[in-house]
Amino acid sequence: MSSAITLVIGNKNYSSWSLRPWLLLREFGIAFEEVKLPLDEPEFYARIGDYSPAGRVPVLIDKGTGAVHVWDSLAICEYANEHLLEGRGWPAERSARAQARSVSAEMHAGFSSLRNALPMNTRRTGPTPALSAEVARDIERIKTIWREARASHADQGDFLFGGFSIADAMYAPVVLRFVSYSIGLGPIERRYADTILALPAMREWLAEAATEPLAALHERDTP
Repeated sequence: MSSAITLVIGNKNYSSWSLRPWLLLREFGIAFEEVKLPLDEPEFYARIGDYSPAGRVPVLIDKGTGAVHVWDSLAICEYANEHLLEGRGWPAERSARAQARSVSAEMHAGFSSLRNALPMNTRRTGPTPALSAEVARDIERIKTIWREARASHADQGDFLFGGFSIADAMYAPVVLRFVSYSIGLGPIERRYADTILALPAMREWLAEAATEPLAALHERDTP
């Protein structure tokens, strides 16, 4: 029997925005059908219009509610939180929930210098490239977000706000970028990165990314 939920994603090696809702659904045990479209390939442009009015991925389709289409990764996570997770996607405590939403929105809307200079490529290994002042500022801001969240919630679990939440899904691709580009991390940031990398769903994503054909690194996904 097919799932009522379909998630349309791009290449797992490159598509950072696709990883976010995929990881959220997997970690919370939500069954879904995965449709993967190879970025920048003729197949992508031939099929994406069947799923997304924006012409980009990721897209969630909920066939159980009249074939609702949701695009944009944060919108998908919010939809999942409301309709699939019974609110479990965000921290239960109000101030923590507000902080988690704030840092998630900051990731969603910002850090363009980091994105452009260090695109996600899960198979990349090598030394740290030269970093502009703008990229360095983005990196330091992300490290500060992680440290502050962990300082406030370390006694509640190993993720940013204790238990796994949408905030962790939003920052998971940054963990992969930091690993790929050998970005130096302090002990708190390193422990958090290791926690994300140890997730069974993240291991699954990376294992499948390793089997994909290599392609030109031109992301065509959406926030």
